[in-house]
Amino acid sequence: MTPCSGSPAAGTSSAPAIPPVLAEVVRSGFVEGHHRGSLVLLAADGGVELALGDVTAPVFPRSSNKPMQAAAVLRAGLDLSGERLALAAASHSGEEFHRDLVQKMLAEHGLTAGQLQCPADLPLDPAEAETYLAAGRVREPVTMNCSGKHAAMLAACGLNEWSQETYLDPDHPLQRLVLSVVEEAAGESVAAVGTDGCGAPLMAISLTGLARAFRHFVLAPEGSAERRVADAMRAHPEYVAGTRRPDTWLMREVPGALSKMGAEAVQAVALPDGRALAFKVEDGATRALGPVLARALALAGVEAPVLTRIGHAPLWGGGREVGAVRAAF
Repeated sequence: MTPCSGSPAAGTSSAPAIPPVLAEVVRSGFVEGHHRGSLVLLAADGGVELALGDVTAPVFPRSSNKPMQAAAVLRAGLDLSGERLALAAASHSGEEFHRDLVQKMLAEHGLTAGQLQCPADLPLDPAEAETYLAAGRVREPVTMNCSGKHAAMLAACGLNEWSQETYLDPDHPLQRLVLSVVEEAAGESVAAVGTDGCGAPLMAISLTGLARAFRHFVLAPEGSAERRVADAMRAHPEYVAGTRRPDTWLMREVPGALSKMGAEAVQAVALPDGRALAFKVEDGATRALGPVLARALALAGVEAPVLTRIGHAPLWGGGREVGAVRAAF
């Protein structure tokens, strides 16, 4: 008997499970689409409290790996603190205060903007990008959301007399150090190494490993590289993201929360008691990030008005709100 179309043939392994729906798109009361993905919640003791989808398969955390990259430059001996350390772990919005501090960091370490190997870009924040272009400005590496990280990496290389021309090579001493920090924090081996949007090496780990890594940072001993990064991010969240970004809102309004989004709809959060979460929306739709994040935080026991703000993802029709993207779990 011939198997039905789409069914696995006898003797073969079954197809991968379809990820569950994390968010649905509702327009005028009609569900017109879905966003699938995987999500893990860790309890305060580190145990898995909720797992939706496959939370053990490797994913690229994208910029959610930045706290680990920032910890690596500290371990390399670079003395950063405060806003500078927050900016080293940032996907900044490209606002004027972000651009100014990147330039200051470069000058402080005898570097120039021409040494940055991140691509030229516009501000990540759409409103800021409009203002930037209206002023007649053009794409620049300093404006790119990862420029703070790249400035810190270059400075760490200069301090150690490592090549500044090849600092993005996966075999560079700094990048090998980043890999070791990622593996230590996640409690698992890196499954693959790719290239991130900014050109830096990108280490794949599971969502469970990513949540463990954020938990590790908030629970790390005071004075450790990991704790210094977590404390700087939480003290200066506007430098981690921007004035109009959910990471900033969450770290400002939920005491002790550590939050970092990544491209392709990745998010990781840890709370000061060790509760943590990580998720990825499979299709990379950033419009689903807020609703999924707000729902996950509520399930983790967070009660704060900011969840309503984070979770609000309206759909528009004719210039007015006619629906929303909303969590479906």
